[in-house]
Parts: sequence; structure tokens; C-alpha cells
Amino acid sequence: MSKRLELKFRNEEGRMATVSIDNPKDPVDPTEVKQAMDTIIAEGIMTSGGSTITAIEYAQVVERHVNEVSLDEA
Repeated sequence: MSKRLELKFRNEEGRMATVSIDNPKDPVDPTEVKQAMDTIIAEGIMTSGGSTITAIEYAQVVERHVNEVSLDEA
């Protein structure tokens, strides 16, 4: 199973911007995530579509589980 931490922001135009982090440490610390997101905005670290990131929307952990289908037995 793979995990990904997604940090969701809004830019000046109101569009959603996402920063994805593969295999985040477990458990994810909400305080650290909020601090990192605040830093991204305060330092102007990234833009989205040429527009400045201006607001935190939310963060989420996405888990994906893949089961391979064996075609040798079909």
C-alpha cells in the first residue's frame, strides 16, 4: 500500500494548487503540516499557474492499495 500526503492551497485566482509528498512519516503530525503550509505561503516558495499561493485549503493522506489480477490462471 502506498501513501501520499497532499497539501491543498488556493492561489490568487482562486484555483486549487496541490503539493504531493510520497511516503510521509507515520503518523502525520497536523501541527507540522500546518507549519509547513504556513511557511510555503509566507516565504512565497511556490506559485500555481503563475499566481501566488495565498491560502491553505486542507491537507489529506491518500492511501492506495493495489491487488494484481493473475492472468496465468484464467
